[in-house]
Amino acid sequence: MNQNLQTVLRTKFFLGTLISALFLFVLTTSSFKPEHTKTIIKEANPVKTLAEKREIKLYAIRQRALNDALKNYFDKAILSGDIVGAGVSIVSGDSVLLSNGYGKRNITEETKVDGETLFRLGSISKGFTGVLAANLESEGKINWNDKVSDYLPNFQFGDKRNTEKIEIAHLLSHTTGTPYHSYTNLVEAGLSMAAISERFDEVKPISEPGLQYSYQNAMFSLSQEIMSKATGKNIETLLAEKFFTPLGMSSISMDHQTLINSENVALPHTKRASGWKPLSLRDNYYNAIAAGGINANSIDMAKWMRFLLGHNPEIMLKNDVQQVFKPFIELKGHSKYYQRWPGHLKSAYGFGWRIHTVKENDNPVAETIWHHGGSVNNYRNEIALFPESDLGICVLINGPSKLVKTVIPDLRAIVKSIYGQKIATAASL
Repeated sequence: MNQNLQTVLRTKFFLGTLISALFLFVLTTSSFKPEHTKTIIKEANPVKTLAEKREIKLYAIRQRALNDALKNYFDKAILSGDIVGAGVSIVSGDSVLLSNGYGKRNITEETKVDGETLFRLGSISKGFTGVLAANLESEGKINWNDKVSDYLPNFQFGDKRNTEKIEIAHLLSHTTGTPYHSYTNLVEAGLSMAAISERFDEVKPISEPGLQYSYQNAMFSLSQEIMSKATGKNIETLLAEKFFTPLGMSSISMDHQTLINSENVALPHTKRASGWKPLSLRDNYYNAIAAGGINANSIDMAKWMRFLLGHNPEIMLKNDVQQVFKPFIELKGHSKYYQRWPGHLKSAYGFGWRIHTVKENDNPVAETIWHHGGSVNNYRNEIALFPESDLGICVLINGPSKLVKTVIPDLRAIVKSIYGQKIATAASL
């Protein structure tokens, strides 16, 4: 039985069980009294009052069902040894459906993960960088087609002709023509990005700029040096001023010291024959914040996803945000885990984001997913947004796990089964 068929059968069995449980739950909720009943009764229009009461009851039913379903899902993953702990955020439209935690921060202690527990994001940080660049581009501070060498005069990659072809857009889309993960070792060794930027003359290009996708950390992070030159501010200040402060993302940080001084942190883990073992918090990648140096919790990630879906136009217009989600280069092949998601048709990379097109059997039209994974210091994370459904899902896990390969389609199926079903509320309200 191939993997796609197994996934379909597993999803059908899971959804069948979930819908049956949801139906039984609805039958037992006829005595539910919504918290806001007194306010609604004061409304002059009795039709509107009844409709609002039903809407409140329906919302409560679905919230309870979602919480129960996710607790069941992650409890099973913890019991089977797939994960130690997870922070989960789900947003729909302007609402945060869930921002919660499951499992332990440290396998050797009884400290629980909750919505305020901090994780290292790894390459999910690239999505923040892409949106920051889009913000500066919309303000006229930079342009996607600006030459890297105009900002970094000591940068050289290939001959002079090749160097002058490399643009900001190529950095953010992994299309500079750099061999896979060039100088990631120097990033992990802690060299400054300014120093690393001057060593690409030792690397031989594998293609002309813009023609080939080849994933990078060092080359991608040159973008933070360019944005600093363009604005006179470092990337930490720019992200804080543009997004984190106005969005109220109060727990986010971009350095090692703040993280280790925080009490509510999910420690990274490694899995050995004897089971999970906690690891120390490493200080790598804080020199390359653009590629992997952000720390955050589930509450802040919910605010970030709501913003990405266009619900904070006072901070950045939706059309300006969505520049980063335009496909820039096709991602070929079928070997990546996201290319095996149900109904997967094609994938591309924009600016710090992967863009997938999927079409599942029960959906008459194709659906877009904006997605990225993140892996650093044994954390493993996933973020995905479904713009047509105005939905966002983020899962932060404090250990490497096979669960990350399917957690996005799994949680999407749960949400769809609960919020996509028509539920008859009690007529006696």
